[in-house]
Amino acid sequence: MTFTRAELAGYRGGTLPDLLGDEVRLLFAGINPGLLTVATQSHFGRRGNRFYPALFRAGIVDRVIDASGGFDPADVAHLKDRGVGITSLVAKATARADELTTEELRAGAVALAGRVARIRPRVVAMLGITAYRAAFGQPKAVAGRQPDPLAGAVLWVVPNPSGLNAHATADSLASAYAEAAVAAGMDLYPR
Repeated sequence: MTFTRAELAGYRGGTLPDLLGDEVRLLFAGINPGLLTVATQSHFGRRGNRFYPALFRAGIVDRVIDASGGFDPADVAHLKDRGVGITSLVAKATARADELTTEELRAGAVALAGRVARIRPRVVAMLGITAYRAAFGQPKAVAGRQPDPLAGAVLWVVPNPSGLNAHATADSLASAYAEAAVAAGMDLYPR
């Protein structure tokens, strides 16, 4: 799927539904959806986003998922069967996450806590330390397992897979995601 800049701009402020199965063990919480993600209605839908390659490299999924043209139903079923869910801290789409205000991030944290209480995952993996610090009022937080749970779930802060997060490598993404998955009680595929 290809979109012009003007077409993508029309998705500003749009949303996409959470990806949730019957039993979510590991809930990934992105910062907010990008315009292309909303256009394709597939989380992490921008070609080149490192989220799905990192899930594969971590052993969380058995294949690299390509959501750039929209989700393949078999891939959605595989994520759900594995107990992987995907949501966003802030629901509205922007071109870049840094367009969000601190107030929007803080409101997103409250909304996320409500979703976590309803979904009841074992682990929540927040994708991005900077957004986590602002949203949860934890300016000195470091990546990894957080000392306080989120609505009963163990909370991890893991690197954001965006290409803008250049200091995170494929290996560091996979390692952090695998740690959160193991904490959620998932059996990982060997790599």
